[in-house]
Amino acid sequence: MATETIVSPGVLLQEIDKSFITPGTDPSGLAIIGPAARGPIEVPTEITNYNSFKEIFGTVIRSGSQAYEYFTNLAVKNYFDNGGASAIVTRVVSASGTWAAASNTHLSASAKASTQPFTLETLGKGADLNSVGNEYAGGALVNGSKDNFRWEIGNVNSKNGTFTVSIRRGDDTTNSPLVLEQFTNCSLDPLSPDYISKKIGDQLLSQSLDGSDYVVNVEGEFENKSNFVRVSAVNLPTYQFLAPDGSVGTDSGNTSYSASLPIAQTGSFENGAGSNVPSNAAASYGSDAGKLDISGSIQGLNPEDYTAAIGLLKNKDEYKFKTLVTPGLNQQNHSTTINTIIANTTERGDNLFVADLVQYGQTVATTKTESEELDTNYAASYWPWVQVRSTELNRNVWCPASTVIPGVFAKNDSIAAPWFAPAGETRGKLGRLGIKTEAKLSKAQRDDLYTSKVNPIATFPDVGLVVFGQKTLQQATSALDRVNVRRLLLDVKDTIGGFSEKLVFEQNTQQTRDRFVRQATPYLESLVQRQGLYAFQVKMDGQLNTSDVIDENKLVGQVFLQPTKTAEFVVLDFTITPTGASFTD
Repeated sequence: MATETIVSPGVLLQEIDKSFITPGTDPSGLAIIGPAARGPIEVPTEITNYNSFKEIFGTVIRSGSQAYEYFTNLAVKNYFDNGGASAIVTRVVSASGTWAAASNTHLSASAKASTQPFTLETLGKGADLNSVGNEYAGGALVNGSKDNFRWEIGNVNSKNGTFTVSIRRGDDTTNSPLVLEQFTNCSLDPLSPDYISKKIGDQLLSQSLDGSDYVVNVEGEFENKSNFVRVSAVNLPTYQFLAPDGSVGTDSGNTSYSASLPIAQTGSFENGAGSNVPSNAAASYGSDAGKLDISGSIQGLNPEDYTAAIGLLKNKDEYKFKTLVTPGLNQQNHSTTINTIIANTTERGDNLFVADLVQYGQTVATTKTESEELDTNYAASYWPWVQVRSTELNRNVWCPASTVIPGVFAKNDSIAAPWFAPAGETRGKLGRLGIKTEAKLSKAQRDDLYTSKVNPIATFPDVGLVVFGQKTLQQATSALDRVNVRRLLLDVKDTIGGFSEKLVFEQNTQQTRDRFVRQATPYLESLVQRQGLYAFQVKMDGQLNTSDVIDENKLVGQVFLQPTKTAEFVVLDFTITPTGASFTD
């Protein structure tokens, strides 16, 4: 605001800029629950691009003689390829309680070979993280893979007590090392700003059930800076490595601290436990995933393996996202789990769950039957299954619609906004997202599905695959039976809620109420200008905040919205008139 100071009589001219818009969180922010090749187990992890996902969670897994890619990978890649900004990935595994992290093989100290100076432990768990074993002549590990690691110590400086720790990919060689991370000038001195636990991180994250809620427990002092390992112990600390006179200090046995430093060496990891593929049943992937509610049916998982992850994402204060998917689970075979997710989503009230209804190879009638069992505007469903290209496997694979819909949402938001319908040829084309659907739907079939709240993925000549519907799973007719209105309200609640949080513990006065109205009004005006609303009203006055309300330490406001409707049914009349008729009649 440009303001003039009035000293003598005159005209005061002021500028009031009401165009500022406080952004909410990423409108298409994704949360996904599912299996992955490696990485933290049952610990929601935020990533911002697909390369980070691959580094942390790996790519393909092998079952028997075949390689497979999880729906999780496909969903994350499609999402980021279409403009997604952030995703919270929660990895689930079969029987997570039996899994263990891998730790480094023996790391020798300069003169204390029987004691490791420090111990590294992988952040992920699983036997496939073990790289211990023989080496080939060129220094490659026999058990090394692109999904496990090896460690290296270098640049040891006995004068100042520092060294470098490198985390290398398990399938590299001595002559061609593939360094994933490198931490320079590490120290064993807890008083040093370069203390190894501080440089790499020493936190252990795990989940547990606290009453009826799942929570993430944090052990350790320093946040993990590594994406792959943590320091689980420092066994030979060198407190004040350099004495005040600049000489190297000694330990309690009067031995120089330089004897505690690691020597230059490389090593591998061992003692990881847990397998992605259950030994008691053959796992099913691709179009076979989710067929039966038995062990091995959901990409190697049981429905109960999802319980902790679903419970963790119930915490809206800790985890923020706008779209939730669990590709592999479906209403046909896992209705109890799907109902729990919908109940949690409704309780959170800040995201939309994209629910899959049926396994691969089902009919329109079966899909409708499953849809009609659900009634919520916090979830939407799409069908049929879609064939996509797996760049990791270099082949086409089948996946449920929830694997590609987050990418559609992300593209919609990047070229328009959440309150625009993520459907139709402008914003609903799958493009490179999909190759073909398991069934080409006729107009009669699309109509039949849409009547039952299933959004068809249609196939049109010269256009390709198009999302051709945007209904939520709400049975009653209202504005919230459309995806664009639900997503509009999610965005409005998120932004207006941010304004409201700043009012907590403020004085319950007219000035405070006016401040809220001044903040909310420009944002809602922008939605009118950007075709999200027809009209709105913000009310927070003395009529709502009576003396009784104020005495209860409450501040009450109302926001009235008229959401913009989409033109889903275009009706054009073609009228033939006789020669000489007036077109104004």
